[in-house]
Amino acid sequence: MLGILLIDKPAGITSHDVVNNIRRTLRTKRVGHAGTLDPAATGLLIVAVGPATRFLQYLPLEPKEYAGTITFGTETSTQDGEGEVVSDKPVPTDLADRLAKVVPQFLGLIRQLPPMYSAIKISGKPLYAYAREGKVLERSERTIHIESIKVEGIDGPNVRLRVICSGGTYLRTLAHDLGQAIGCGAHLSALNRVRVGRFSAADAIPLDEVSPDRLVSLRDALPPMQLLALSSEQSSSIREGRSVNFDRQASGHIAGLLAPNGSIIGIARVSGNLLQPECVIPIEALHDLH
Repeated sequence: MLGILLIDKPAGITSHDVVNNIRRTLRTKRVGHAGTLDPAATGLLIVAVGPATRFLQYLPLEPKEYAGTITFGTETSTQDGEGEVVSDKPVPTDLADRLAKVVPQFLGLIRQLPPMYSAIKISGKPLYAYAREGKVLERSERTIHIESIKVEGIDGPNVRLRVICSGGTYLRTLAHDLGQAIGCGAHLSALNRVRVGRFSAADAIPLDEVSPDRLVSLRDALPPMQLLALSSEQSSSIREGRSVNFDRQASGHIAGLLAPNGSIIGIARVSGNLLQPECVIPIEALHDLH
């Protein structure tokens, strides 16, 4: 069994819970996800099954698009609705005007401090474990990219936003930082991931509809990466880990490799006309690709 699942994650479970559910449903241990969603968040979660887990790093997973709600005036310990209230302040009556002024500060390449309630590990232990012990550790800021922040509606202290950003962006932290910039504090009260790269939540399925026939093949999932058709001899060499010469110079730095039957057999690094295999599917798994 091999392929990609587009899952519509419900609220109240972790991304790892989704993986475990799929393992039980498909009766396979080899399942992994790309891009964690917090338990309270909903929306698109990309899941790989079987040897496809090797290919998660090659899928077109950026940018990411979210629809969320930020509640101004209240800060929480987790920067979302799951934590304890740590600050409660009046919301300015000119919230819309203030947002229009501060939002541009958060566009483009910016630095963001990961929250304590996150899965980032320090000394082999996730930050949220330290946070639950009441500890606050020093963290390093990360560079992220926010392409756009669109205010879609304001209802009292609640602001509906649509954000397009790079992977590694914490929307909870963006909500917190916007609250700091406005001066009244804020937390993320709802979040739905609607797009990951070229994958859309509109194509996602609920967990109770997971089945082998809902798997997306790697051939369909990898583009816009270039796919190169190999001969039988070239395919055999690639499967054995040997580089091959291609009859024309491929574009880009990496390419997907197709066996004569049209199925993906691996990923190669491109160097002129030379294809150097980086990731190869075991031959016994190839019959599961369509």
